[in-house]
Amino acid sequence: MPSKQGDLSLLDHPGAQELLHATIPARLAYTWKDGTPRVIPIWFHWNGEEVVFGSPPKAPKVMVLAEHPDVALTIDTNQPPNKVLLIRGIARVEIVDGVAAEYAAAAERYLGEEQGRAWVEQVRAIAPQM
Repeated sequence: MPSKQGDLSLLDHPGAQELLHATIPARLAYTWKDGTPRVIPIWFHWNGEEVVFGSPPKAPKVMVLAEHPDVALTIDTNQPPNKVLLIRGIARVEIVDGVAAEYAAAAERYLGEEQGRAWVEQVRAIAPQM
C-alpha cells in the first residue's frame, strides 16, 4: 500500500533521512502576528520523532509560535538532482534552562564538534534559557 502525504513513516525514507541529517539549514515558515507569512532559516536537530530548534525565549518567532503554531519546514538542495523535504505540523514551544541539548547537537552538526561546542558556550553566556 503506498504511503500518503502526512504519513510520518515517509520520514524514514533514505532520501528524507539524508536531508534530516545534512548540514543544510531548514527554512521554517510560520504566520506572523498580523497574519502574514514569514520564512526564516534555522538550524535544527532531528531526534527521530520531532524537528527541534532552539532560540532565546524572547525571540519574536518563539512568542509568535506560541500563538500561531501552524508551521511548515523545508530542507532542500540547490544542485541537480534537487532533493526536497517538506514537513508540515504544529509547533510546540518548550522553554528549558540553559542551552537545549538539541541545539547543541545541531551546532556540532553544522559547525563540527570543536567549533560547535565553542558556539554553544558563547550562546550559553548570553541566553540562560531556550
